[in-house]
Amino acid sequence: MAHTHQAPFDRVIWVVLDGVGAGELPDAASFGDTGSDTLGNLASVFPSKAGRKLALPNLARMGLGNLTSIDGVPACAPGEGHGAFGKARERSLGKDTTSGHWEMAGLVVSKAFAVYPQGFSSEIIERWCRENGLPGVLGNKPASGTDIIEELGPEHMRSGKPILYTSADSVWQVAAHEETFGLDRLLEVCRSARKLCDELQIGRVIARPFIGNPEKGVPFRRTYNRKDYAQLPGRPTLLDLLAERRVHTLGIGKISNIFAGQGVPENIDTQGNTDGIRVLIEQVKGRREPGQLLFCNLIDFDMLYGHRRDVKGFGEALEEFDRALPDLLGAMGPRDLLILASDHGNDPTYRGTDHTREYIPVLAYTPSSPHRGARPLGIREGFADVGATVFHALTGEQVPASSNLDGRSFLPEMGIAESEIAK
Repeated sequence: MAHTHQAPFDRVIWVVLDGVGAGELPDAASFGDTGSDTLGNLASVFPSKAGRKLALPNLARMGLGNLTSIDGVPACAPGEGHGAFGKARERSLGKDTTSGHWEMAGLVVSKAFAVYPQGFSSEIIERWCRENGLPGVLGNKPASGTDIIEELGPEHMRSGKPILYTSADSVWQVAAHEETFGLDRLLEVCRSARKLCDELQIGRVIARPFIGNPEKGVPFRRTYNRKDYAQLPGRPTLLDLLAERRVHTLGIGKISNIFAGQGVPENIDTQGNTDGIRVLIEQVKGRREPGQLLFCNLIDFDMLYGHRRDVKGFGEALEEFDRALPDLLGAMGPRDLLILASDHGNDPTYRGTDHTREYIPVLAYTPSSPHRGARPLGIREGFADVGATVFHALTGEQVPASSNLDGRSFLPEMGIAESEIAK
């Protein structure tokens, strides 16, 4: 159905800085994440790795330094900067990509996805191998993706057995060589695993292709042909409600995968942050029509740097995005709204290789703001406030109570009266 309210904005640009946390949540101890602070800890260690302080001047003007103490990124004083800043706590029982994105889209995950810290049962693996004609698997344990490829890659190439592994998250990950095993074959066996993982209540199946041959002097390297197969959301999200109101969502990066295509009719796959930023800015400059959501995930903070505990790489990726911000903001029209958020933390200074239970940053900007200085949004009581704001901006409506979805729009806290921009 078409919405009948006057929408405050024609277009929302929603960017998820995957894995960029803003300090430990009050319940971080129960997740083993006491003291985690992706932005704060990274900035403290960055000078020892890079020989200089972290430089994020454009994010600082949006209030990033007001969210947690970030060395080199000062807080905005009243009247300084632009846009709005806040942070949000997670209500879902998790700290992973799926629960983070689903909650932002209004769907709080009240029952945690199942995790398998001892690996998967021999019965389920035998069934998967039988259904797919596999000679067996290697690994079947929690592991870092790059480490397990180094450990088992040569044996995988010799035996044809895929590398199966998991982590502290609810994931069934399959690594296989693109040339000797085949990319199509890898995707096929992962689609088959998705059916098993629905029974096991596992959030995501992830295909992790790689290339290389150390025996010939070519080190193994994961490629961007990764594909995620997520569990279907348990009920419609705000993306579905937007579709009902004829708002078109274009996913950029792995957005469609995270929602199993539900509510995301069109998606552009990207090759990491640099490519994702390029595609995003092209879309902002090019497609301008009422009722449009550009929903982008930038994956490298998490995939390349957070999990690998690469402080220098993580910081430099943040600086790359910061340098792109003026071009992004400059491409926006008066009826555009930009929201920057995250889905969980991934503190690159923390022990282990897994996500961290943290607040997420929430930054927003529109050229239409009549106010001087960045405005505080406070601590939002759920990630769903992000999606509720997107929904409000594009429909003029609050989240319908009948939807059983969460979230409260922060447009009022941005000081934007609908009468000022709905013209």
